Amino acid sequence: MPRPTLTTERLVLRPFALSDAPAVQRLAGDREIAANTLLIPHPYPEGAAEEWIKGHDEQSPNQIFAISLRGEGEAMGAIGLHVERKHERAEIGYWLGVPYWGHGYTTEAARAVVGYAFAEGGINRVFAYHFRRNPASGRVLQKIGMRHEGTLRRHLKKWDAYVDLECYGIMRDEFMATRS
Repeated sequence: MPRPTLTTERLVLRPFALSDAPAVQRLAGDREIAANTLLIPHPYPEGAAEEWIKGHDEQSPNQIFAISLRGEGEAMGAIGLHVERKHERAEIGYWLGVPYWGHGYTTEAARAVVGYAFAEGGINRVFAYHFRRNPASGRVLQKIGMRHEGTLRRHLKKWDAYVDLECYGIMRDEFMATRS
């Protein structure tokens, strides 16, 4: 899939640049971000943002976008797709810095990324998981038309505690039907 820049009413979703590292370091370093994501550690190690951004290369099947406000440019979070070409599916994942919560930015970004996956990426199904203890993430998925498909009980271990995962999914035809 190409590495485009997506624009919504309020947001620009673009490839990360090394200049985003200070914002990523600051925002991802928040304990609340780490508590609700599988792969973000706490404390967030110095230099981790630069290393993470350097890993976004053209050979990766993953599509990772910096979320920024139009006209401002600073990264305020990340959203991405882990693409599995063989099965024409992608898992969407995201995090948004705590100061930006409650404004609908994640929903707006998720709708744009899922639309891109279906329209441009040859994807048939997009799915997502969220920790049960983070219902706000589930509301994002519901707002973009995803259906709850089940619960994976005590599926992961985060900080020595088992975590239930809620699974959501949407098919290309379902998503496109909501856009007409």
